[in-house]
Amino acid sequence: MYRGREASSSSSSTSKMPSWLESQYSLKRRLIEEDDFEWKLPTSSSSIKDGHKVLLKYVGGVDVSFLKEDPSVACGSLVVLDLQTLQLVYQDYSLVRLRVPYIAGFLAFREVPILLPLIEKMKNSQNPYYPQACLLYDGNGKLHPRGFGLACHLGVMANIPTIGVGKNLHYVDGLNEEEVGELLRARGRSGEDFAKLIGNSGCTWGAAMRATRGSYDPIYISIGHRISLDTAINLAKMTRKYHLPEPVRQADLRSREYIRNHKSTLLSLADGSWKTTTAIHLFNDMVSSAVLRGFPMYLNGLEGFCRWHLTDLHTTDECEIFRSFLIKKVYYENYVLTEEQLFAMRLEDFLISNGKRLLRFLRD
Repeated sequence: MYRGREASSSSSSTSKMPSWLESQYSLKRRLIEEDDFEWKLPTSSSSIKDGHKVLLKYVGGVDVSFLKEDPSVACGSLVVLDLQTLQLVYQDYSLVRLRVPYIAGFLAFREVPILLPLIEKMKNSQNPYYPQACLLYDGNGKLHPRGFGLACHLGVMANIPTIGVGKNLHYVDGLNEEEVGELLRARGRSGEDFAKLIGNSGCTWGAAMRATRGSYDPIYISIGHRISLDTAINLAKMTRKYHLPEPVRQADLRSREYIRNHKSTLLSLADGSWKTTTAIHLFNDMVSSAVLRGFPMYLNGLEGFCRWHLTDLHTTDECEIFRSFLIKKVYYENYVLTEEQLFAMRLEDFLISNGKRLLRFLRD
């Protein structure tokens, strides 16, 4: 899923990072990393009520999608499925204009304000389909540089069991895709379709799970709040029909469909400046993610990414200069931008302060 960007507020948002860090660590103290609920997963022999616990019946999925014409305009979605049939029983959406840009490691501060009201609205109305657990698409939980990703943040704020489901691996505590892939293949030979992710410190961050049977293209499961990893894995497996668990797949598909059906309303929220700002923040995301999750994986596809987005968006000469600079430097000289540059400077500022040097480099 593509995360939209907005240029106008990036400087103010990076200045908020110290307070965001403080907020993350404060909320993390409330995190519960074990099963803390009154339901249990159904089995073939389960009755409606087994002992003191009822069977899990309704599972939610959430997603945020973005308007292609202006990625600062977003649609948040909440769907609820019947666990037994995986049929949709509830859906709700929210159209918003975003003021907070995406900054790697701080996704929750951009998307929780979109998703939390949808959950609270359903809870406050005492809707009978209110989910007993919620899975999040492209939002990790404990599998995060500070062990507190979007799934944890939303779970603590909404006080609901949550599970993070991601398509990409965060490079934390020595984890890397190559070793995880080898581990998953080894587990597959013994009949298992998942492998727990244990870092160099001995911490278990989550699990890699084969997206479909017979495939080794993994998705990454991590606990969010009030749920154990074993339960999270089992629930993800129970709801898996295609590449993603069905609640998050439906949330993604339906948010995209909602955007298509309400495009005129969404365009009225747009500010018209997307053509000159989108590529800048696509670059910031690309490079920030490369640092966060490992350069080799991202840079293999960087040139094609740049050609596709920058040509399509008709971006400025400055963006083209930066594209060429980044590709040439990284590919041929192993140049790596520092985290300080990536997170504390906007691309415009970087170009202004380095423009002459970049031009000299490109002429060489």
